[in-house]
Amino acid sequence: MRILAISDVEEGWLYDRWDASRVEGVDLIISCGDLPATYLEHIVTLANVPLLYVQGNHDTAYDLKAPEGCVSIDGHIRDFCGLRIMGLGGSIKYNDQVHGYTEAEMRRLCSRMALLSSATGGVDLVVTHAPARGYGDLEDLPHRGFEAFGALLDRVRPRYLLHGHVHMQYGRVERVREHPSGATLINVCGSYMLDIPDESIAPHGGLFHVESV
Repeated sequence: MRILAISDVEEGWLYDRWDASRVEGVDLIISCGDLPATYLEHIVTLANVPLLYVQGNHDTAYDLKAPEGCVSIDGHIRDFCGLRIMGLGGSIKYNDQVHGYTEAEMRRLCSRMALLSSATGGVDLVVTHAPARGYGDLEDLPHRGFEAFGALLDRVRPRYLLHGHVHMQYGRVERVREHPSGATLINVCGSYMLDIPDESIAPHGGLFHVESV
């Protein structure tokens, strides 16, 4: 399975200079947030594959008009052709204008999502906007990661966590990191292509809503 993951920064080849050759073979698109709804709508229309998303801290406009033709996984676990995907959007709440959570709020949400995962067959891929604390975040409050994500990874043991929020141009930002839980953490800011061997995915078929917290 080939997944095109996107976040935070609009890229010309996906919008005003659409390059169909670069999305050839893509089965699924995942947005980790902070992208305009019109950008997601444009991509899902031209790529003609499912697009799943979580809200970034600046995506409060989604509350009034969600991206058409795209599927929210915020607070959900969904199954795509056997790949089980959990979504957790938002960042640390650093003011009242952003889509955010306090550390305590996210810890409670992650605890409920971990229980949901255990009850419904586990999770392969976690999609967040913010990173895990200590794994690609920064020291300033707006770009600080959630400590709750580390505990979630230890409990759920996914294969991957995809996130955005910390832009590559901030400097000394690593794309890929390994977590002690065994998960591979990937900062997909801009775009990132993830290939998961088909033989490693248990087939269930279809894209369907499992449950939400």
